[in-house]
Amino acid sequence: MTSKKLNLALFDLDHTLLPIDSDYAWGVFTTDIGWTDPHVFRQKNDDFFAHYQAGTLDIHDYVRFATQAVRLQGSTLATAAHARFMREVVQPNLTARALALVRQHQAAGDTVVIVTATNEFVTRPIADAFGVSELIAVDLERGPDGWITGEIRGTPSFRVGKVTRVSEWLFSRNLEWDSVDITFYSDSINDLPLLERADHPVATNPDPWLRTIATERGWRILDLFPPHPETVPAALQP
Repeated sequence: MTSKKLNLALFDLDHTLLPIDSDYAWGVFTTDIGWTDPHVFRQKNDDFFAHYQAGTLDIHDYVRFATQAVRLQGSTLATAAHARFMREVVQPNLTARALALVRQHQAAGDTVVIVTATNEFVTRPIADAFGVSELIAVDLERGPDGWITGEIRGTPSFRVGKVTRVSEWLFSRNLEWDSVDITFYSDSINDLPLLERADHPVATNPDPWLRTIATERGWRILDLFPPHPETVPAALQP
């Protein structure tokens, strides 16, 4: 007699549970409150996006850039600013349908995990707002003072790195891939490696390329809100 598998519900965050990109929105917010020069920030952000389009993005360089304002402001000011960010930007974008979907899995007894390529500083409070304690995000190194250094700790949960991080999460709980039944919700072609490992891939508010793949493979397609307008880098197109 085989034991019953543990049901896992994995969720990407940006454009999947949220109709916004939390990393991008946080960057805009820090500019709006005067932490970054809007022209310099926009130019650097455009440069990183160009590398993303070319398939040459260095996630480590990007995280150093994305966390620079937070590092310079320090823990107290950064935490207070993030609380304001949650009130003014995130809370208005917590949709009833996304919240209900998470609650549906929790009520069924599933273990719910948010798996995102955005860093933990930005996303931990957002996961809490969804009532999800398990978060796999880009982990940030901390210095002797306990504050973030701008470096990534371990494997970034980005593209195939999400598969690695989920494997590590399973191992830490004495679980294996064949001992769990995984449903994974994502909007992005970037998450194709983890979608292909899931037992039940769900293309959620999918970008055009993921929508095409999901249609071809007969995957479930779920639209919680209108699809986001972002383009997918040519290097990532199937």
